[in-house]
Amino acid sequence: MGIKRRTKCWVVVFLLVFLAASAFFILLFFEPEAKIYYPEPKLSFWEVRSIDTMKYSRDMSREKMDDQSFDKIIDEQIKNIAEAGATHAAIDTPYDEEFLPMLKRWVKAARKYKLNVWFRGNWSGWEEWFDYPSIGKEEHIAKTENFILANSGLFEDGDIFSACPECENSWPDGNISIIEDAQEYKDFIVKEYQTVKSAFQKINKRVLSNYSSMNGYMAQIVMDKEMTASMDGIVTIDHYVDTPEKLIKDIKELAEKSGGKIVLGELGVPIPDIHGEMTEGEQAEWIKNSLSALTEIKEITGINYWVSVGGSTQIWDSDGRELPGAKALKQFYSPNVIYGLVQDELGNPIANAEIIYSDNIVFSQDDGYFELLYVEDENSKLQISKAGYVNQKPQIKSGGGQAEIILVKENKNLISKILEFLKEMIDSWFLLK
Repeated sequence: MGIKRRTKCWVVVFLLVFLAASAFFILLFFEPEAKIYYPEPKLSFWEVRSIDTMKYSRDMSREKMDDQSFDKIIDEQIKNIAEAGATHAAIDTPYDEEFLPMLKRWVKAARKYKLNVWFRGNWSGWEEWFDYPSIGKEEHIAKTENFILANSGLFEDGDIFSACPECENSWPDGNISIIEDAQEYKDFIVKEYQTVKSAFQKINKRVLSNYSSMNGYMAQIVMDKEMTASMDGIVTIDHYVDTPEKLIKDIKELAEKSGGKIVLGELGVPIPDIHGEMTEGEQAEWIKNSLSALTEIKEITGINYWVSVGGSTQIWDSDGRELPGAKALKQFYSPNVIYGLVQDELGNPIANAEIIYSDNIVFSQDDGYFELLYVEDENSKLQISKAGYVNQKPQIKSGGGQAEIILVKENKNLISKILEFLKEMIDSWFLLK
């Protein structure tokens, strides 16, 4: 027994001498690895994040046509939309020649602030805006095609063009009968989409033109799987309901029925007839609760908040003051990102570590790298866990950013302890140099 104990002692001594010698040569010839800085990832909850300007870009388009001071108001509204984290400004100016100068003023402001445009206007004759005479379906399609071909400079890649938002609101033969005219409605929407899609191909612009918004009830009637496929997989609804729970329920049902991706062409509160009156705080809470729930529906690909300024749903007032609703929207349009590496104490990457913040969960890659998108919540903390390691709840700085997460093994053997000791020596040495 004594010989065995002496042998084990010599093995330990030899191992310590070997490790000490290794550490000595490392100190002589090697520098520690420099910290790796990763570019901040561009993550978002939804590909399209838009805010609508209808109350000003459409309703005031004739009134302010010759008012050059209106450009200041346009600039302020578009600037606020960009700073909220939007990808698009929804502009609703009619497509008629009379309003083209006003449309160009709004588009120019959007380009100034690096925004794409979601064109959500229409021909005034479709709903007889501004006392224009009514137009028919074929005339609508022909005028829209000519408008695109004649104004190629108006568009940029990444824009969205809705030829006839909520087309069911007016029908050449009177209000549409959803039961009797559903097929006629579907045929018109698909034909116009194909025509508009072809027109953008002719001017060599990658503009999405299948965002044909309709109210949620209409979508439930007409957007079956066949119709959705004809629209290249997109269903766009302008949907107003009384509670976030009802909103989520309707979207899930529509996603299942259609088999497509869902875009909220209009979402806003309060509509007095639906939501009643709301304080600014209640409006913000409704927006926050709805958007939080929408982040968990994978079929949602875009949202357009209606509206920026004007009307009961506004999130800035006419003086440009940011309301609590805008702050709530910003949290989801411009969320935080934390990213970096999960490593052990020796700097080895840890794969499949679970990183959790609130309801958001991701796992580290084979090289330890992770990215997590989140909305800051004072009641939530970052948590990192991995079997065999002590769970960590590190503090993260406001706004997110790069982080290095070190997980400590629960049970360490002698060799691990020695290696960690040597690493500490090496790190200390280079700090002193």
